[in-house]
Amino acid sequence: MPEAPKKCGNGAGLGVEGGILDDKNIRAFEFIEDVTMNAKEVQMQVLSEILTSNSNVEYLQRHVLNGRVDADTFKKIVPVVTYEDMLPDIERIANGDMSPILCSKPISEFLTSSGTSGGERKLMPTIEEELGRRSLLYSLLMPVMNQFVPGLDEGKGMYFLFVKSEAKTPGGLMARPVLTSYYKSSYFRDRPYDPYTNYTSPNETILCPDSYQSMYSQLLCGLCQNKEVLRVGAVFASGFIRAIRFLEKHWVLLCKDIRAGTLDSQINDPSVREAVKRILKPNPELADFIEAECRRESWEGIITRLWPNTKYIDVIVTGTMSQYIPTLDYYSNGLPLVCTMYASSECYFGLNLNPLCKPSEVSYTLIPTMAYFEFLPVNRKNGFTNVSQSAPRNEKEHQELVDLVDVKLGQEYELVVTTYAGLYRYRVGDILCVAGFKNKAPQFKFICRKNVALSIDSDKTDEFELQNAVKNAADHLLQFDASVTEYTSYADTSTIPGHYVLYWEIGLSGATPIPPSVFEDCCLIMEESLNSVYRQGRASDKSIGPLEIRIVEGGTFDKLMDYALSQGASINQYKTPRCVKYAPIIELLNSRVVSNYFSPKCPKWVSGHKQWCT
Repeated sequence: MPEAPKKCGNGAGLGVEGGILDDKNIRAFEFIEDVTMNAKEVQMQVLSEILTSNSNVEYLQRHVLNGRVDADTFKKIVPVVTYEDMLPDIERIANGDMSPILCSKPISEFLTSSGTSGGERKLMPTIEEELGRRSLLYSLLMPVMNQFVPGLDEGKGMYFLFVKSEAKTPGGLMARPVLTSYYKSSYFRDRPYDPYTNYTSPNETILCPDSYQSMYSQLLCGLCQNKEVLRVGAVFASGFIRAIRFLEKHWVLLCKDIRAGTLDSQINDPSVREAVKRILKPNPELADFIEAECRRESWEGIITRLWPNTKYIDVIVTGTMSQYIPTLDYYSNGLPLVCTMYASSECYFGLNLNPLCKPSEVSYTLIPTMAYFEFLPVNRKNGFTNVSQSAPRNEKEHQELVDLVDVKLGQEYELVVTTYAGLYRYRVGDILCVAGFKNKAPQFKFICRKNVALSIDSDKTDEFELQNAVKNAADHLLQFDASVTEYTSYADTSTIPGHYVLYWEIGLSGATPIPPSVFEDCCLIMEESLNSVYRQGRASDKSIGPLEIRIVEGGTFDKLMDYALSQGASINQYKTPRCVKYAPIIELLNSRVVSNYFSPKCPKWVSGHKQWCT
């Protein structure tokens, strides 16, 4: 497997602007050049390594691969699969079967995906060595960034990073989100000092499981070191905006702590208190400065006002996160929004080699050493792909799959991966478009997550799940001889946290009026019907606000159809959209709202899959 060369070159041909690169940066660029220039050979080597290592596993024997490691045989014999196809084997491992089912190396834990299956997080098997592979990708980020923003080693990054809940499978394996796994690993906790990854948040504040204490202490440390901060960020744009809104609510307490050098009693985690006290010193002047800025009527540009040396914001703003760009621009006075890498629970994929580009132009270079990549061409109509989870995986589809180096510029594909940890020709569900090439390796724009209708944070709700939730809630109206005749939805991010909005048109047969409490109950029934990732965001992470139902006038959806037809839609093919994003449509719907209702409380949620908690 290609590794960063031990011998350092002069960096020629790497597109490095000005200054002398240190050995670490030069090795990083040489590695990127090597694997992208030899992408085809590297990919064949990766596939050979995966199949050689796992030649005796049950899954490959079941498909009669018989130890063959060439790509042609692999593609002919091994099927393209979805999570539902893999689920029986995954459940065996989760229940304690330690035989080599998917991978010859022991499954070390499950990474819980934000995508859902049957209302539960997906469980992605992983092995210990994958931590090293992920760490390698992280090590490439700052050398790339330093090309465009020099001097980042002279200050700190203020990143709001959090761990989420974890559970154990019946067989005793940990199941947790991929970033929680990484933050709790020795690769993160025991990382050697590096000026490029020097954060304002001590590890203890990041690893604190209490979301309030973690957010408060990370903000406090970031404010105490405000002059040292050169870059700010979080994983998702929504998470960073939540931090700013948290500051809006709690700046008085934060200023009190900074002025006196004492830590609020609500922060009672001993390790957090000890870590923060190493940073927190009495600073009345800084407290006065923060108080003066936060008291101003407008919070426009608050990031550059409180952290004046900030050069960019490091957050994911592609896909559904693009809805937060205007809010980020408002708070930051238009600082560059940087998307550095592309990763998922299944696999880490690649990085952005042009990080200061506009959010709409972000593309990721897939690093060929991370996994074996294939691509299924898709054709989208009106923003929707015709490749669905239930599509038959026939011989034609096998023939359509193309390798990493064979994708075509401008074509859209669904990503398919074969990993070292035991996923074989697995459909990730991401739709990508080829935007260019780095040497022989393609660069992809993330287009969308397949079949996702609504998303606020890490939640992903598809149309089928939404329909089921509406049906469950609508059944509650039958006692009043009423029904939901039409509905649509949208993800409202105008407030933080954002929330789901459902527009209902009601048909009434009886004369009994429907009490407001019934519609509130309908909101909660819908929330209880949605997947565990949504419910965790509502009940535990507080990253999603209460679901709202807006009742619209009779005939509203006829008006919606009239509008679609006026824009060129075919009356023969028109279907009511179950999710809307286009501003004129939302304005039309809002103009006809007669009443609205919110969920009165959080839905039930417990850590782990439902079947483990019974």
